[in-house]
Amino acid sequence: MEEVFQYPHLYQFAQSIFQQIGCPEQEANLATRVLLSADLRGIDSHGVARLSGYVRLYEAGRMNTKPAIRKVHESPSTAVVDGDGGLGLVVAPHAMTIAIEKATTAGTGWVAVRNSNHFGIAGYHAMMALPHDMIGLAMTNASPLVAPTFSIERLLGTNPICVAIPAGNEPPFVADFATTTAANGKLEILQRKNLDAPLGWVQTRDGGPSANANEVKEGGALIPLGSDREHGSHKGFCLGAWVDIFSAVLSGANYGPWVPPFVSFLAPPADPVGEGIGHFFGAMRIDAFRSAAEFKKHMDNWITRFRSARTVTGEDRVIIPGDPERESEQTRLQAGIPLNEKVVEDLEALGKKFAVAFR
Repeated sequence: MEEVFQYPHLYQFAQSIFQQIGCPEQEANLATRVLLSADLRGIDSHGVARLSGYVRLYEAGRMNTKPAIRKVHESPSTAVVDGDGGLGLVVAPHAMTIAIEKATTAGTGWVAVRNSNHFGIAGYHAMMALPHDMIGLAMTNASPLVAPTFSIERLLGTNPICVAIPAGNEPPFVADFATTTAANGKLEILQRKNLDAPLGWVQTRDGGPSANANEVKEGGALIPLGSDREHGSHKGFCLGAWVDIFSAVLSGANYGPWVPPFVSFLAPPADPVGEGIGHFFGAMRIDAFRSAAEFKKHMDNWITRFRSARTVTGEDRVIIPGDPERESEQTRLQAGIPLNEKVVEDLEALGKKFAVAFR
């Protein structure tokens, strides 16, 4: 069962919880905007359902709610940012702002981040570039739950990528996706609903196929995008590896199996190879390549041509990346955000714990 809550109500609650664990008001507001952007855009796995997870990280002493975020290395177009163990929902927008500032003067800006935590949906950060007539790029490594092609070891995270590209009269092109067949949050949603997972999402601890949504909890692994070698899982493995290297090997964060887990009941590896988890951001000024007006005119043409493509029988349109999320945001701002009953119970318990009324 689901219950619907209005955005302002959830915003006030989440913002209060972030302040209760020590976030200054400005950072609590920013973290809340990033968190709830996932719920608005229909990415329920990364929204308010994760709030208690951030609280548990704080209680375990693994997250700093008053970080001194700083640049530790830079060139005219690049920087490395140390997040000081801060909330990724705050560290990531800070780093993306630096990328945009560098692109403003150098044409492009690239920022690698170390010593951070889970940063919510990649889309929020990449889309920060859009109002500046820039293309935005955001990615992050994550808890090692993914087995590379032909392996039974969990060595990579779901390692999402997002690219946000502005258009003119058309909505922007926003491709935001995990480099696994399905993100772990999708499994969590199935677990709450007591449903099976489609074949090709997970494998058993021995590498066999499974439809058990709890398989990862039982020692199994998520599978790279493509699901198996015959369907291209080696390509998903390559994408996930690319994100891991850009986010962590480049920045000095932990990579591969050394990435600290999001869940607080699992301790980080005792032999870290870096600091915290890593992100990578890019901003590219369109007029560093061609006139922004000209580019956006042709993006409109690109989008409308693909939108008008002939479809398979039974399908009414070709979906442009970003369409479903934008439509969800428009709907949910008006009609409210549906939450699974188990998420509601979790938030009620969180409210009781901090004396913040959820209802």
